[in-house]
Amino acid sequence: MFGNMIKRDNNALRVNSYPALEADEHITTHGSDWYFAVTAVMTVATFAFIGLSLRQPRQKRVFHYITAAITMVASIAYFTMGSNLGWTAINVEFERSDPVVRGQDREIFYVRYIDWFITTPLLLMDLLLTAAMPWPTILYIILVDEVMIVTGLVGALVYSRYKWGYFVFGCAALFYIVFVLAWEARRHANVMGKDVGRTFLLCGSLTAFLWTLYPIAWGVCEGGNVISPDSEAIFYGILDLLAKPVFGALLIWGHRGIDPSRLGLYIHDYDEKDVAVMAGEKKDGNANGVSNGHSNGVRADETV
Repeated sequence: MFGNMIKRDNNALRVNSYPALEADEHITTHGSDWYFAVTAVMTVATFAFIGLSLRQPRQKRVFHYITAAITMVASIAYFTMGSNLGWTAINVEFERSDPVVRGQDREIFYVRYIDWFITTPLLLMDLLLTAAMPWPTILYIILVDEVMIVTGLVGALVYSRYKWGYFVFGCAALFYIVFVLAWEARRHANVMGKDVGRTFLLCGSLTAFLWTLYPIAWGVCEGGNVISPDSEAIFYGILDLLAKPVFGALLIWGHRGIDPSRLGLYIHDYDEKDVAVMAGEKKDGNANGVSNGHSNGVRADETV
């Protein structure tokens, strides 16, 4: 009896079912359970990164905050997918005879792309700021990244063979991003010091490798309709776990001895007497001194 009282069934698919929006191929409770498990990992990682940031001065928390934001957004997205929300049904281009992918309509989670639209630029910021890349380059790479995500989403929502045109555009954008990480950003990081170069090499190589697997996942899921939505959940979930919380842990560990000011990220705090603040106070003091001296001189003339 006690066991029945504490038992909790996953009713997300039953509660969040929409008769007007049906898909022949959709996640089961197994896929939903997996999405909720990934949600838990992302949430724990978010609190861990925030907790680690509290051990640092405010000026040195930038990478903690960026990384925590990545897992926070991902946790919301995975909770949405686990709840069987944030999806639409799209006609498949390739109908399969395999029972797990048999049907005319497939469940496409557009919320996954909303997650990537927010988190992948943050991931790139983590890497490119570590490499101390110039801001114009960072902004341009982020734009290319957004093109990659948007073309992936549009392709996933297209049921004709034209979806592969968007796939090609996305792969071209991905190729350019990987090239920048592997060549230009890596060289830039090495110039900043061995510890910076080592951290970038570890995290950048992980990201470049994992990101090249996402087009494969897209091809067998939204694109080619080869594997079931439950298998899709596992494939994307493992990639996201490695690309976000594992990546974040490695990045923050690598930054433990790196002062952000070395990377051109000197952040001023209101209670800090650094060179810039002292220079500003000195400038204000000189201005006051000149003003007072002039006033005194006027009074002296008046006295004479």
